[in-house]
Amino acid sequence: QVQLVESGGGLVQAGGSLRLSCAASGGSFRINAMGWYRQAPGKQRELVAVITSGGSTNYADSVKGRFTISRDNAKNTVYLQMNSLTPEDTAVYYCNAKATTLPTFRYLEVWGQGTLVTVSS
Repeated sequence: QVQLVESGGGLVQAGGSLRLSCAASGGSFRINAMGWYRQAPGKQRELVAVITSGGSTNYADSVKGRFTISRDNAKNTVYLQMNSLTPEDTAVYYCNAKATTLPTFRYLEVWGQGTLVTVSS
Protein backbone atom coordinates (compact mmCIF):
# COMPACT_ATOMS: atom_id res chain seq x y z
CA GLN A 1 0.00 0.00 0.00
CA VAL A 2 0.98 3.63 -0.44
CA GLN A 3 2.95 5.31 2.29
CA LEU A 4 4.53 8.73 2.72
CA VAL A 5 7.97 9.26 4.19
CA GLU A 6 8.78 12.75 5.45
CA SER A 7 12.09 14.32 6.34
CA GLY A 8 13.65 17.71 7.01
CA GLY A 9 12.00 18.81 10.23
CA GLY A 10 13.99 20.15 13.14
CA LEU A 11 14.90 23.18 15.20
CA VAL A 12 15.65 26.49 13.53
CA GLN A 13 16.01 30.10 14.68
CA ALA A 14 13.53 32.79 13.69
CA GLY A 15 14.36 34.18 10.28
CA GLY A 16 15.94 30.94 9.18
CA SER A 17 14.97 28.44 6.53
CA LEU A 18 14.11 24.79 6.36
CA ARG A 19 13.14 22.41 3.58
CA LEU A 20 10.79 19.50 4.09
CA SER A 21 10.47 16.58 1.71
CA CYS A 22 7.92 13.83 1.33
CA ALA A 23 8.17 10.79 -0.91
CA ALA A 24 5.25 8.55 -1.81
CA SER A 25 5.97 4.90 -2.46
CA GLY A 26 4.37 1.48 -2.58
CA GLY A 27 2.02 -0.03 -5.13
CA SER A 28 0.95 1.43 -8.44
CA PHE A 29 -0.81 4.78 -8.33
CA ARG A 30 -1.26 8.17 -9.94
CA ILE A 31 -0.76 11.23 -7.77
CA ASN A 32 -3.47 13.84 -8.26
CA ALA A 33 -2.24 16.27 -5.64
CA MET A 34 0.22 16.45 -2.77
CA GLY A 35 0.31 18.94 0.01
CA TRP A 36 1.41 19.96 3.45
CA TYR A 37 -0.70 20.51 6.52
CA ARG A 38 0.36 21.56 9.98
CA GLN A 39 -0.98 21.36 13.50
CA ALA A 40 0.25 23.68 16.21
CA PRO A 41 -0.27 22.95 19.91
CA GLY A 42 -3.87 23.53 20.90
CA LYS A 43 -4.99 24.22 17.34
CA GLN A 44 -6.66 22.26 14.57
CA ARG A 45 -4.80 20.95 11.57
CA GLU A 46 -4.67 23.48 8.74
CA LEU A 47 -3.71 23.45 5.10
CA VAL A 48 -0.31 25.00 4.40
CA ALA A 49 0.18 24.39 0.69
CA VAL A 50 -0.94 22.02 -2.04
CA ILE A 51 0.28 21.26 -5.54
CA THR A 52 -1.39 19.26 -8.29
CA SER A 53 0.31 16.96 -10.74
CA GLY A 54 -0.07 19.74 -13.31
CA GLY A 55 1.78 22.23 -11.13
CA SER A 56 -1.05 24.40 -9.83
CA THR A 57 -0.44 25.61 -6.28
CA ASN A 58 -2.41 27.04 -3.38
CA TYR A 59 -1.11 28.48 -0.12
CA ALA A 60 -2.50 29.50 3.21
CA ASP A 61 -2.50 33.27 3.59
CA SER A 62 -0.17 33.01 6.57
CA VAL A 63 2.65 31.51 4.49
CA LYS A 64 2.27 33.25 1.14
CA GLY A 65 5.52 34.85 0.08
CA ARG A 66 7.55 32.79 2.55
CA PHE A 67 6.87 29.15 1.69
CA THR A 68 7.17 27.45 -1.67
CA ILE A 69 5.79 24.04 -2.55
CA SER A 70 7.25 22.05 -5.43
CA ARG A 71 7.22 18.51 -6.65
CA ASP A 72 9.06 15.93 -8.72
CA ASN A 73 6.34 13.87 -10.36
CA ALA A 74 8.79 11.23 -11.58
CA LYS A 75 9.82 10.56 -7.99
CA ASN A 76 6.38 11.14 -6.45
CA THR A 77 8.05 13.59 -4.11
CA VAL A 78 6.86 16.94 -2.79
CA TYR A 79 8.97 19.62 -1.12
CA LEU A 80 8.19 22.57 1.09
CA GLN A 81 10.78 25.32 1.19
CA MET A 82 10.17 27.45 4.27
CA ASN A 83 11.86 30.84 4.53
CA SER A 84 11.64 33.69 7.03
CA LEU A 85 10.39 31.34 9.68
CA THR A 86 8.72 32.69 12.82
CA PRO A 87 7.78 31.03 16.11
CA GLU A 88 4.18 30.98 14.85
CA ASP A 89 5.28 28.42 12.26
CA THR A 90 6.09 25.93 15.00
CA ALA A 91 3.95 22.86 14.42
CA VAL A 92 3.90 19.26 13.37
CA TYR A 93 3.89 19.25 9.59
CA TYR A 94 2.06 16.45 7.79
CA CYS A 95 2.43 15.39 4.19
CA ASN A 96 -0.76 14.49 2.34
CA ALA A 97 -1.28 12.75 -0.99
CA LYS A 98 -4.43 12.34 -3.02
CA ALA A 99 -4.01 9.50 -5.47
CA THR A 100 -5.73 7.01 -7.70
CA THR A 101 -4.69 3.36 -7.75
CA LEU A 102 -3.76 1.70 -11.02
CA PRO A 103 -5.29 -0.07 -12.82
CA THR A 104 -8.40 -0.12 -10.61
CA PHE A 105 -8.76 3.69 -10.28
CA ARG A 106 -9.65 3.71 -6.62
CA TYR A 107 -9.31 7.01 -4.81
CA LEU A 108 -6.73 7.19 -2.02
CA GLU A 109 -5.88 9.81 0.53
CA VAL A 110 -2.72 9.09 2.50
CA TRP A 111 -1.07 10.92 5.39
CA GLY A 112 2.51 10.93 6.53
CA GLN A 113 3.56 10.41 10.11
CA GLY A 114 4.34 14.08 10.67
CA THR A 115 7.60 15.89 11.27
CA LEU A 116 8.13 18.50 13.98
CA VAL A 117 9.29 21.99 13.06
CA THR A 118 10.30 24.19 15.98
CA VAL A 119 11.20 27.84 15.44
CA SER A 120 12.92 29.57 18.32
CA SER A 121 12.88 33.30 18.97
